[in-house]
This record gives sequence, structure tokens and C-alpha cells, in this order.
Amino acid sequence: MTACRRVLIMAGGTGGHVIPALSLAKALKAQNVEVQWLGSPRGIENQLVPEAGITLHQLRISGLRGNGVTGWLTAPINISRAVWQARAIMRRFRPDVVVGLGGFASGPGGIAAWLGRIPLVIHEQNAIAGLTNRALSRLAKKTYAAFPQAFGQRAEVIGNPVRDDIAALGETPRQADEMCKRRLRLLVVGGSLGAVALNERLPLALAKMTPEKRPDVWHQAGKNREEATQSAYRAQNVESKVSPFIDDMAAAYEWADLVVCRSGALTVAELAVAAKPALFVPFPFAVDDHQRINAQALVDTQAAVCVVQSELTEARLTQALNDLLRPDTLAEMAAKARQAAYLDSTERLMQGCLTLAQKESARD
Repeated sequence: MTACRRVLIMAGGTGGHVIPALSLAKALKAQNVEVQWLGSPRGIENQLVPEAGITLHQLRISGLRGNGVTGWLTAPINISRAVWQARAIMRRFRPDVVVGLGGFASGPGGIAAWLGRIPLVIHEQNAIAGLTNRALSRLAKKTYAAFPQAFGQRAEVIGNPVRDDIAALGETPRQADEMCKRRLRLLVVGGSLGAVALNERLPLALAKMTPEKRPDVWHQAGKNREEATQSAYRAQNVESKVSPFIDDMAAAYEWADLVVCRSGALTVAELAVAAKPALFVPFPFAVDDHQRINAQALVDTQAAVCVVQSELTEARLTQALNDLLRPDTLAEMAAKARQAAYLDSTERLMQGCLTLAQKESARD
């Protein structure tokens, strides 16, 4: 039976697609599998993939949403061109398996794999499957999902691949007696661009807490929003550390007792494996409201609380923080987060790719 030698990964746009795909790429390379990547010109993959030492191919393709009538009229031409471009890349690289994890390149790349009779695997990170993955699931030899509701019975549910350094944090969830010995720690994460609602309302909510109850605060405010957020904390006489970015999220999670954040699929997965309690404020304009549904996975296990942004008043946020910032409560939530985590997502996705390649090779 011939071993899998080459895998083409398709992922791009945001970290939510690219970072899980990088975890898969690392695992495949450890098995001496050659990995190349299919992306688009504007996504974060253009920085992260070359840094990982992986060959990146770009398809000239963009999304359909928000492009108006002109975008939809020119879509057939643009998609057809991207499909043939992807086919040319696959003819040169000759992958044994093509794996799609979302992003603009996955659509034409998945069609190209199907046309070339190359086994296609897809992985959906969100609780609500995106348009591209819904279509590709009909062509794929194997479909994986992070959440049960994404595809129902048509997919194997394995969670989301996360980085090893983050997964290692949750091996021993934080205990109440440790937190009782010091001030509690609140990490606020708004993503690379920040979250204006969190930047504006956290300082006000924390100011309403009694000084002895108020936690240490580390707030990631986003690009060009550090100064305004720091000024908001100063105006309320609330001590804080404000950063535009956090490069080492493993270190940030390790520091934190409670995380206030959006509920992108990768964030939900990271918090679960790292055993970190969360207060989720889903991005209200996410397609199909998928962030709210992502959050529900940890809310249902009592590892998190979710407050939709339209209800994120100063008083509501203060009450939520007062309720959660208790050592016993946080310790219970941390344990439940880890119990809800999928700890072998990367391994299962990797083994699925290798097994499929072997089956298809034997069939040929």
C-alpha cells in the first residue's frame, strides 16, 4: 500500500482558517509528508505560511459576498479561471490528497481536485458551515467538522486543531486555592483589529466593581486602538495593561483566569483545550450568526457565559464579571472547559488524510 507523500492544503483569509491548517501541516511534515498550500493574495496566509517554510500558491479569487451585482456577474469567469489555475498547480505538485479548511481558494481548489480525481477532504471550523464547504461536502471523499450541527450525520466531528503549546496549558486546570492567593486575572481579547464594544465598555464596567473585587486586566485592543483604550481605563481610574496585539497567545492564556472575547471557532477551541473560562460577546455581524452558535458549545457545558452585544450594557457586564470572578466558580468552569475539549483534533485530521490516500492508492 503506497504511503501518502504529498498533501495540498487550502486555507486562507483569517487566522480562524489558517492557524488550524498550520497545525495540520506541522503534523503532516512530522510524518515526512511534503506539504504545499493554496491561498489567495490578500489573506493572512501570505505572512504565516512562508514563515512556516511551506510553499504557497495564490489563486486570483475573492469572495462573492459584498461585491454587488458586478461581482456576481463576473463570478463564473473568475471562478473558472481560478479552477484552471488550481488544476495547473495540482498537475505540477501531484498531491495524494487535497485538504480544504475554508477561505476563498478552497472553492475553486476543491472543484479542481474533484475534476482531477484527487481525493478531497474538507474540515469546517464553525458550528454553521460556510457556503464553500457546504458545496464541497458533496464532492469530498471525507468531511470533518468541529461542531455536530455543521453537517449533521454527514461529517465526523473532531473539533478544531489547535497549537501544541496552547493545548498543553489545560493538562492541569487552574485550581481555586491558587487563585485565592492573589488578585484574579482578566484577559480581554478583541482580535487583530480589536472589538470596539469591548474597548469602550470594559473600562466602564470594571470601574463599577469594588476595588478589592477588581481583577488585574490585560486588554488586547487591536491595531490603532491602544491609545484610546488606555485613555478609557485611565479616565475610570482602572489599572490595566493594554496591548495592540498579543503575539504569544499561549502565554496570555496561561496568565489568565477569565477571558472576555469574541467567539470565533478557533478561540472557542483554544479556550476549551487550555481550560480557560470565558465570557463570550459574539461578533454580531458574523455570517449566519455563527459566532453565537459557536459559543453555545461551551455555554451548554457551563464552561462559559455568553452575552450578545445588543445586551452588553455597562450594568450587564459588571454583573457578569461579579458573578464569574470567584475562585471556586472559575475553577469549576476551567475543569468543564477541558472536559468539553477535543484533544486529538490534529491527529485525527492528519490520520484521516493519510488513511484516505492509502485507500485511494490501493483502489487504483
